[in-house]
Amino acid sequence: MLPKKLKQKLDIRKQNQSFRQLGNSKQHIDFSSNDYLGFAQSKVIFEQAHQYLITHNYIQNGATGSRLLSGNHQLYSEVEQQISKFHNSQSALIFNSGYDANLGFFSSVPQRGDIILYDEYCHASIRDGIAMSHAKAYKFEHNNLEELERLIHRYSELISESHHEIYVVTESIFSMDGDAPDLKGLSELCKNQHTHLIIDEAHAVGVFGENGNGLISDLQLENFVFARIITFGKALGSHGAAILCHQSLKDYLINFSRSFIYTTALPPHALATIKTSYNTISIQSDNETSPIQKLHHNITFFKAELKRLGLLHLFIPSHSAIQSCIIHGNENAKQTALKLEDHGFDVKAILSPTVSKGKERLRFCIHSYNSSEEITKVLQLLAIFV
Repeated sequence: MLPKKLKQKLDIRKQNQSFRQLGNSKQHIDFSSNDYLGFAQSKVIFEQAHQYLITHNYIQNGATGSRLLSGNHQLYSEVEQQISKFHNSQSALIFNSGYDANLGFFSSVPQRGDIILYDEYCHASIRDGIAMSHAKAYKFEHNNLEELERLIHRYSELISESHHEIYVVTESIFSMDGDAPDLKGLSELCKNQHTHLIIDEAHAVGVFGENGNGLISDLQLENFVFARIITFGKALGSHGAAILCHQSLKDYLINFSRSFIYTTALPPHALATIKTSYNTISIQSDNETSPIQKLHHNITFFKAELKRLGLLHLFIPSHSAIQSCIIHGNENAKQTALKLEDHGFDVKAILSPTVSKGKERLRFCIHSYNSSEEITKVLQLLAIFV
């Protein structure tokens, strides 16, 4: 039997309409997945990755151990060099997931006496990593550089003679709102105040920048950023993550990041898929037929339809593939999602406590493979249901 306190917590979730359950995959029109470019379902990428393994004699199902023991197969070196070049970074260190990367970074890099200043909307993986750190952490209002600057000045005075560090943490595209901070202003602020800037680019890679190399590279801010966290399970359609950084930070993470050290490495077929996805995105042209260009066309069309249908005021302003419609209350958001599902559309309701109470929403994820007809139809239905 489940302990009483745990059962009570589950009961509260059910009462609040926030009880989570695993659903079955349905063949509905996709407005919910992170597969922005369709790479996860690409037969070409699947076959090319398989052929690469055959050609290079990587006939192996598992990595057999952690990278520090038996799991550091040759593909790791090849892919880390490939993505370092693609993202204009001195080095890269691959982790098993974005969650592992953030947990490993924030639990090991900031030290006792250091200060972490993080955007209040940062992802749970960042928050969990920070919670494991010995540093003191303080959040700042979402995308508010003025408040961040005040906090930097306050804590700079406190640690000025102790030789401790300040780390500033944010995301280039936020996973729930789809918006972005003023990355240029943020980078300049952190440079002038001698703080270390960390950017999670999970939802920017594959969507923004030249051939999808992310917003930091697109804005040529690589030298302002202490570390970038990128993931392969979204636009690149694979699995895993990497931290882009200076070689010395990579060496540190290999020695002290517990989520890197104490886990079995990714198998060769995962690395081959990552490699193939990068090869695919690297050769995409800027014409209208490339998945990235199709994605941006669909984002523009989606926003135009919001305006035409009088729905714009319900949505959080965003130029990314994430478009969120605020629908107050867990039950209201869930029921609206179910109505769309009844008409063949997969749009997920995001409920509190995942987002703040009163900020419940439907999150529309736009893809390169969504048609204009699908976008118009789902928004016409939304206009009826809200």
